[in-house]
Amino acid sequence: HGVLSESACRLDMASAWQDINLGYIATGRLRHAGDRGSPVQVQLKLEDCIAGPARSLDERSGNLRWSPGQPAATISFFAPADADNPQLIQVWGASGIALRITDKLGRDIRLGSKGANLLLTPGNNQLVYTLIPVRTTAPLKAGAFQAKINVGLSYD
Repeated sequence: HGVLSESACRLDMASAWQDINLGYIATGRLRHAGDRGSPVQVQLKLEDCIAGPARSLDERSGNLRWSPGQPAATISFFAPADADNPQLIQVWGASGIALRITDKLGRDIRLGSKGANLLLTPGNNQLVYTLIPVRTTAPLKAGAFQAKINVGLSYD
C-alpha cells in the first residue's frame, strides 16, 4: 500500500546544509559602523518543481502574484538577530560585526518573516542570496566567527 501525491519542488540536498566561507576580513576595512566586507553568494537549488497555478498575496506590498503554470513560493530566513541592529544576523566569536542577507535584487531580507513571492519555473530553479559582513556599533574584537541561519520554504 502507499500514497501517490502531487509534490511541490524539493530542495536539492546540497542546498540543505551549507558551510559558507566568508574568508578573512581585516579590521581596518571595518572601521566605522555600516562598513562592509566582501559579499558572498548563497545558492538554494530547487528540483522537480511541477507546473501548476499560483495565486499568492505578498504580505509586504499587498500585490497579488499569479500564474496559470508557474508554482509560487516564499523563502524565510531564521537566525538570532544582532543586539545592535536587529536587521542583521548575530555572529559568535567576534564582536562589532554581523551579517546582512539580501535577495538577488539587493533587497534586505527581514529575519523571521516571509520574503517576496517568487514565481518558479517548472523543473529546476536556483535562488541566489548574498551574505555581507557589516560593521556594527559594538566594540570591534577580532576572532574567528560563525553564525547559523535556518531557511524555510513555503509553497503558495
